[in-house]
Amino acid sequence: MMKQKGSYAIANVLRMLIVIVIVIAAVASLTASNLSAQNGSLIANATFVESGPSIDGLIDDAVWARAQPITDFVQQEPDEGRPASEKTEVRILYDGRAVYIGAILYDTEPERILVTDSRRDSDLGAMDSFQIIFDTYHDLQNGFVFGTNPAGIEYDGQVSNEGQGGGGRGRGRATVGSGSGFNKNWDASWTVRTRVTDVGWTAEFEIPLRSLRYGPKPQIWGVNFQRSIRRKREQVFWAPVARLYNLYRLSTAGELHGLELDEPRNFKVTPYTTGSIARAYDDPTQTDPDADGSVGLDAKFGVTPSLTLDLTYNTDFAQVEVDEQVINLTRFNVRFPEKRPFFLENAGLLAAGKSGVDLFFSRSIGIGPNGALVPIVGGTRLSGRAGGLNVGFLMMRTDRVPGEPGEPDVISKNNFAVARVSREFPNRSSLGGIFVSRDAAGPSSAADDLNRTYGVDGKLGLGENVDVRGFVARTETPGLTGDEMAYNVRGQYRRGGLDTHIEFTQLGDDFNPEVGFLTRTAFQSIDSRIFLRVSTPSVSWLRELRPHTQVTTFWDLDGFREGQTWHFDSHIDFESGWFISPAIDVETEGFQEDFEIVPGVVVPAGEYTYWETDWRLHSDQSRPLSFSTVFNLGEFLAGEQTSINTTLTARSGSSFNASIGWSRRHIRLPWGDFTTNLAQARFNYSFSPRVNFQSLIQYNDRADNWGGNLRLGWLNPSGAGTGLFVVYNESQRLEGLGPIHRTFVIKYSRQFDVLR
Repeated sequence: MMKQKGSYAIANVLRMLIVIVIVIAAVASLTASNLSAQNGSLIANATFVESGPSIDGLIDDAVWARAQPITDFVQQEPDEGRPASEKTEVRILYDGRAVYIGAILYDTEPERILVTDSRRDSDLGAMDSFQIIFDTYHDLQNGFVFGTNPAGIEYDGQVSNEGQGGGGRGRGRATVGSGSGFNKNWDASWTVRTRVTDVGWTAEFEIPLRSLRYGPKPQIWGVNFQRSIRRKREQVFWAPVARLYNLYRLSTAGELHGLELDEPRNFKVTPYTTGSIARAYDDPTQTDPDADGSVGLDAKFGVTPSLTLDLTYNTDFAQVEVDEQVINLTRFNVRFPEKRPFFLENAGLLAAGKSGVDLFFSRSIGIGPNGALVPIVGGTRLSGRAGGLNVGFLMMRTDRVPGEPGEPDVISKNNFAVARVSREFPNRSSLGGIFVSRDAAGPSSAADDLNRTYGVDGKLGLGENVDVRGFVARTETPGLTGDEMAYNVRGQYRRGGLDTHIEFTQLGDDFNPEVGFLTRTAFQSIDSRIFLRVSTPSVSWLRELRPHTQVTTFWDLDGFREGQTWHFDSHIDFESGWFISPAIDVETEGFQEDFEIVPGVVVPAGEYTYWETDWRLHSDQSRPLSFSTVFNLGEFLAGEQTSINTTLTARSGSSFNASIGWSRRHIRLPWGDFTTNLAQARFNYSFSPRVNFQSLIQYNDRADNWGGNLRLGWLNPSGAGTGLFVVYNESQRLEGLGPIHRTFVIKYSRQFDVLR
């Protein structure tokens, strides 16, 4: 039973939220958008041809003349709703094997076309670029994105739930997130070529039907196109998109007609071989390097055009980049992103929960405590669509991690199973359910060594401006008999330049999703925000103001306030590309027991209220030399703090990209002073869009180490994410410069299209 003080606190917050709703209603009439919310009247046509064009970047094959041109792009930035300042012309063809997109991106000053990177999946926002989104089921919520820049990079990703639900770096000292939204790490097999000409630049795409999922013919797809003209900071779309949204807003996309696609057979096999040499210098029993080698196999089979079966055996992720280190000064967990390719495809189909409360988190499979690797024996995944339902089913088996001789296993063998089904309804609504299971499988494991999670989630779209979403979940863990329930509900209103939401979450004291992720446990929270985007066309040097405020409060289940942040900010976006964000936070942190924030510095139990400034400044990120800085000054608990986080980035053309960042935080408390330092240096050189060398060097004085990760990748055209990878990792202590661990790995993989 919640204590009376907790009830009063929540009641006060609810009254405040009612006031916010009244303010929203008053402001909404002043911020209505002139754009139509429905672009269904915009229709593009795809033209069937017996044989597609040659993909060389020039739209000069005679077959392109048979396609109907798609033109009349409109601005989202800087002048929402006005015609684009430069002409764009797109054509779409298809044959029995692939869909082809030809784009002519006219430019009156082609010598000023800007390209800053040529790595696969590089951020396209800081350069000239062109993107396509296909809603292949026309459910107005899910889709595939393909993009490129004048250097011809391959950029792709999967969109679920119109791109909503993803996480990012939260204010303060923790990384949060959720698995849904936009999955940029998904890689498909496709081809693009580009050319810079005297009238602009051109791009030719060939997207094999086997890389897509779609329903039976005749097909109508949702479609939209986005072009970025970086020197003007201009974003244009074929189907208009309001400034609050982006390309993923599929409910306002146009339609692609004329498709009569057969069901392609799909059976691809990707074998790999890897060899490694490693030595753990902190293990006194290992006096010589350990050499190892292995082989494995991934296979992909198209059960139907919209349902795919993936198999993996002796799964290996040697080519995956190491995690970026963080210094966590909180009592709560830090979420690191999933980077392993097998878990990334169709990841949105298995995502359920919210930021900081993931009912399923794939990094719980194959990665143990403190990032230790757990061998994955193999697994299978069935994902796609069947009978109008989104289907995701995953089964994985991990091997044991043995202990010292005579000691029990550190981690036993485990079987994992995840099943998720959902369905979209009109007006951005959906309903789904999820089941997650872990069962220990080792011969010495206990019969009750298991965990279950059950959840139901949904979203209701009310008109074009209101969304209500939430979930209810329960876990089952032998030995935990308390409240194993979790609840969440969130209401969001967006119109014109206004974006606001109210959200309530509660996790029971024994809610325990072992194959999920929780930032914190056993709490109630209320989160609310008002965010405005105000364009300033009458001020030539100012692009936009974004005033906003947000309050987030956490209580434990007895009503004790564990934390509260009231954030006041106004992003100031200059026409030059510079950006400043002067913010003030009023923080409250409550401790019911003493907390050792760093070794030797103990914060006594109690409630601490303090304020801090949080100034962010960055220069134009498209320049050859740019910087970004976050400066924090103010109080901290019962003391003071000064911190700075600065990153300097240098680029040369599209091939060279390097950055160095340093985060220093000095904290002065009555119980002791301390300083933290975290530095990162990145280097990247792209010999071509498929051959790339990159490095990541990290220094962390709290963890007493620095580490290096060097990676050379030579990608095969036969399949995304396959090729030759050479990786070297090293970590050393700060004091004494003694090595901790060194690893050298060579991996080669190749994809074979069995039925082609």
